[in-house]
This record gives sequence, C-alpha cells and structure tokens, in this order.
Amino acid sequence: MRFCSIASGSSGNCIYVGSDTTHLLIDAGISARKIETGLAELELTGRDIDGILITHEHSDHIAGLAVLCKKYSIPLFATRGTIKAIVNGRQKNIPDPSLFQEIEADSQMIIKDLKVWPMRISHDAAEPVGYRVGYGDKKIAVCTDLGTFDDYTVACLTGLDSLLLEANHDVNMLQVGPYPYYLKQRILGNRGHLSNENAGRLLDRVLNDKIQAIMLGHLSKENNMPELAHEAVRMEITMGESRYKADDFPIYVAARDALSPVIEL
Repeated sequence: MRFCSIASGSSGNCIYVGSDTTHLLIDAGISARKIETGLAELELTGRDIDGILITHEHSDHIAGLAVLCKKYSIPLFATRGTIKAIVNGRQKNIPDPSLFQEIEADSQMIIKDLKVWPMRISHDAAEPVGYRVGYGDKKIAVCTDLGTFDDYTVACLTGLDSLLLEANHDVNMLQVGPYPYYLKQRILGNRGHLSNENAGRLLDRVLNDKIQAIMLGHLSKENNMPELAHEAVRMEITMGESRYKADDFPIYVAARDALSPVIEL
C-alpha cells in the first residue's frame, strides 16, 4: 500500500492512495491536466483510477472532477449531501450524475482490495467527510478541512500506519493578514480549518508505535509557511502529553503543486 499528495493546499487538493491492483484519488481539486501529470510520476494514468473519494463540494476539492470523469468515466464516491451540493452547485462543469455512488460516514465500503471508512468532519460544507483506507493490516487516513476535533475524531484516527492531516494556518499570520474579518472568523471557527497548533495537539493524541510517517497538508498560501507548520506541529508533539517526541516519526509537509514523498507501507 502506498499514498502521496499530488497537490495539497488552499488552492487545490488531490491525494493518491493505492495498492498494486487498486488505485484511488481522494478529491480532484486541481486541473485534470495536473492530476494526470502527477499520476504519470507514479507511473499511472487516469485509466488506472478505480474511484475518486470526494470529501466535500468546495472548489479546491472538485475543480478537476468534470474534465477527468468525462475523459475516463471514473466512479465517484461521496455523501448524499455532497452529491446534492455538487449537482446543484455553482460549478460551471459538473460530472455526469450517473457516476456518483452514495456513501455514509462510519459505513465501510470495499473497492477491490481496499477497505474505505468515511469519517465525519466539522466543516462549513453540506456533508463533509475524511477518509480512512485500509489494505490488509495497514491503514492510512486523510483528514483535512476540519475546524475542530473531538473524541470521535481521535477514535477514527487511532491505530493508523500513516496520516495526512490538515495544518492550515498560523493563527497570528491569519489575524494580522489581509483577509476580511468575516473570513478570518470563518477559518478560526469550529467549521473552518485546523491551525498548526491544533494539528499538533490532535496528532499528539493519535500517535502510536505503528505510525511510519506523518504528512501535513492543506496549508494556506496566505496564512502559513511550510517551515512554520512543520516546527509548530513538532513543538506541540514534543511538548504534549503523549510519550512520543517529534523526532520519533518522519513529518513531511505536502507541497501545494508538486508530488510529495511517496509513503510505502
């Protein structure tokens, strides 16, 4: 099993996860051309993709869906609320509605040799989810676009072998930055985005001996910097209540527009 980020940030998100025989994307929020370029680096094409798991309907997660699906007719998995929001939304181009397959949070589904468990997240979208994907005894999760976390979130992210988690913003950069007040409040709210510090605090609660790598994703271009996110998360882990320290695990920051390191499990 392997996974990596093709692109991750406030301007567009697309994550690959797969086995030798099954290949999935989580979101398609960049152009179809860029997605295909990323897949080519993994020695794959759009024809190899067995499904796209959609987290929610915001454009930075679905911008490339229509073109990619028109070319390859890829099955799309999303919650009922997300499907409705996409089909009835403002997006100029939408995928063929017949490609959608409805899923539910906390209900397992199987796509060839991969098991997928959607999980609820707190975000200002219709019915957003994160995803855990398993192959054999290995399990990874992609969890972005959550304004807060609770015991449910921690339970969902317990026992993982690897995790891509949102570290969207530095609170101080956001507060003094150029965004209008209402947007700052949205991002800081419980249905907004996870700060660097809160990402570290969540990680501190889900670290375990199995984890082989951690990836930080969905960084804001205006309100964060890769080095800042990396160090803030490391500090929260090292200063946290768990027995783990930041040096115990490789911690990567997913690039906005380039392939991340490929995590092999």
